[in-house]
Amino acid sequence: MNRGGQVVRAGVSFGSALAIAISWTTNKSLIWAIVHGILSWLYVAYFALRYRLHLI
Repeated sequence: MNRGGQVVRAGVSFGSALAIAISWTTNKSLIWAIVHGILSWLYVAYFALRYRLHLI
């Protein structure tokens, strides 16, 4: 695997872990944590816009 592929894979893994951690802290629900882990970076961006920057 080339270097770019490793970076993308690491980013996806980190995004999933971050989304699961944020979801669990916020909702305390395993189902939502799994869903947000699948959506990963989309949920992280939504959380930042909604709860930290209050833009949504």
